[in-house]
Amino acid sequence: MSRGTRAARRADRSGSGPTVSDAPVARNPGAVSWFGLLGEVLLVGILVTLVSLPVVTLPAALAAGVRHLGRYVRAEGSSLEAFWRDVWKALPGGIGVGALALVAGLLLAFDLLLVTSGALPGGWLVGAVGVAVAAVLAVGLLLAAGAWRPRTGWLLAVRSVPRRITRDPAGALYLLATIGFAVAVTWQLVPLIVPALGCVCLAVFAVPERPARRRAR
Repeated sequence: MSRGTRAARRADRSGSGPTVSDAPVARNPGAVSWFGLLGEVLLVGILVTLVSLPVVTLPAALAAGVRHLGRYVRAEGSSLEAFWRDVWKALPGGIGVGALALVAGLLLAFDLLLVTSGALPGGWLVGAVGVAVAAVLAVGLLLAAGAWRPRTGWLLAVRSVPRRITRDPAGALYLLATIGFAVAVTWQLVPLIVPALGCVCLAVFAVPERPARRRAR
């Protein structure tokens, strides 16, 4: 069997095409191999964690991670060079978004600290509102990262968040559940934040692409 034939059969089995038989190429050929997808998610988790170490760079890291996994799943070529190019382009506006998110997070953390200390009257209500606001901001950050494109920038991505939530409230709940999962596993063991961030990036890409959502478009 020639080398070319073996390569064609591997492409056929993986779903990346071209196919040896008459079967159609998979819509997301990169997701056909679950083991390969898991490895890519872990790689993205490592990359996003590294880029996010200054904290304010988290939005840029998430945006680059989501785009990288999107290219991988669609088998469009997911080189590390493309990831770092996205990081470089997302950093200017992304740092501003990250700084605002950090300030909001610190204010909410201080608010929750006052609630737990018992210094505020009606603390349970204030705490519930604070948790709800934190959840909305976290989902909004993920939606903005998923909407970011090099040509349109962060302003349009952030402005699109309310529209994305109203058009797909179930998707927003899925992302909220993903955030809860990431927080829970990180709370149990801090190093698990690495695969958790990879899973978050995959969810940001996959939730709008789910079959029910595609039929509604």
